[in-house]
Amino acid sequence: MISSPLSYLALLAFVATLFAYLQKRELRLFEYLPVAVIIYALSMAAGSFGLFERNEAIEALYTTAKSNLLPAMLFLMLLGVDFSSFFRLGRSLLLAYIVAVASLFIAFIVVVYCFGFDADTAAAFGALGGSWMGGSANMIAVGSVLGVSENAFGYGLIVDSVNYTWWFIFLLFITPYAAWFDRKVGSKGTKALFSGIGCSCEMGAKRYWLIVALSLGASLLSQMIGEGLGFINTTTSVVITATLLGIAASFTPLRNLNGTSEVANTMLYLLIALIGSQAVIESAEGLGLYVAAGAAIIVLHALLMVAGAKLFGLDLFSIAVASLANIGGIASAPVLAASYHKNLVGVGVLMAVMGYIVGTLGGIVLGNLLVAIAR
Repeated sequence: MISSPLSYLALLAFVATLFAYLQKRELRLFEYLPVAVIIYALSMAAGSFGLFERNEAIEALYTTAKSNLLPAMLFLMLLGVDFSSFFRLGRSLLLAYIVAVASLFIAFIVVVYCFGFDADTAAAFGALGGSWMGGSANMIAVGSVLGVSENAFGYGLIVDSVNYTWWFIFLLFITPYAAWFDRKVGSKGTKALFSGIGCSCEMGAKRYWLIVALSLGASLLSQMIGEGLGFINTTTSVVITATLLGIAASFTPLRNLNGTSEVANTMLYLLIALIGSQAVIESAEGLGLYVAAGAAIIVLHALLMVAGAKLFGLDLFSIAVASLANIGGIASAPVLAASYHKNLVGVGVLMAVMGYIVGTLGGIVLGNLLVAIAR
């Protein structure tokens, strides 16, 4: 049994670093089982089977590490984003992205209300909303703001993984029907081809120590400013401050630092490992209902997307990639885009990357609304 806080952190850091490395190797396993789910399951199993002693020192380290890593990770996730490129997208792509976010927002509110979830479950779905408008990093950020428990976070990951998988398969399946769909909704189809859109931080030497120091400095600054402002609550203030600092820094030469995405992913996986290590899921009661609610959200989102396509004359490519960029993220949206045309990969990348900012801020607003309407 591990009772030392440093040993506890070192083991979880090793797991996070190992899977960050394995993900770069593009193993086929990760096509079927997301890295985040594997890390959470392993760390949860270790904690549940008594590998980590539950003492005050470890709990204090957990709280400290989580509160410092979260703003640092958010800062790095946003640092490499080329926000100016987003406005180079055509009208249909911009409209599709807006419709995707708005339809998810509406779908979450309707489904959570109809299922009659309590406040705790509603908060967990708020965190899931952060993931489905952004990614796992946004899910952690929104969950921290809403006070989602480690156990509920685990349920959220499962709901995310199961529903994302069938939705991704379905969107790939309907790709050949794009011309038929476009005729039905009165769209002219996608004619603009984009390439090379997104982050330019893959050139030059990798400066990991500089990136870590920069991110931790941003984390400390976020906490100082966030605690000073203190609007809504401290965690919300810190998360929003780190987000704004990342956006501001993305317009400086710092965005060209090579290695930011790797460090950010490692921090993300370490956060997931930390959360998993503190979770003890004794029962899967209600999990089927949560998965069904997640599926209902996607179905309602899909119907609203089709209505938006009809209203604005959007093509299937635009609404499909916009949807998967939110629900699936950076790992799957470019794949779907490439199934239409290889030169459209950049569109999928850009839409998914934009979710880093929309997912956090939108998830916080959505989560608070869900908690407010909870029964």
